[in-house]
Amino acid sequence: MPRDLSPRLGEIVDALPLTPQARVLEIGCGPGAAARAVAARLTSGHILAIDRSAKAIAQAKTASAQEIASGHMSVRQITAEDFALEPGEAPFDIVFAVRVGALDGRHPEAGRRALERIAAALVPGGRLFVDGGQPLREIPMPPQR
Repeated sequence: MPRDLSPRLGEIVDALPLTPQARVLEIGCGPGAAARAVAARLTSGHILAIDRSAKAIAQAKTASAQEIASGHMSVRQITAEDFALEPGEAPFDIVFAVRVGALDGRHPEAGRRALERIAAALVPGGRLFVDGGQPLREIPMPPQR
């Protein structure tokens, strides 16, 4: 477990159904502690950590230089409600978010738009987890057409 991971984030990362080859999207990554912990569990997988804050992304890039250089992690400044796969980018198996207003009910309209964007970025059967459970709760995603 990385030294900079709080016990709460450790529980959240432990609760994710990660496989070594998973493609994971973290929404609201902050300085990237949880993303680094996920990256440490991946062999051929990848985590993309996004945040709306330029400061958070700069911190995540600096603190995660080793994980980014290994190819197991990347970061991008974007909001959940504006997120879209880039050309040629593979969809994600797992999406998770901790304390993200668009996904915890604080901002319902942004949440609706974010869920549409997340659904479009998931593989069929992909899963979305947010904090608020023990320690996570899964948000049911509509079947993809």
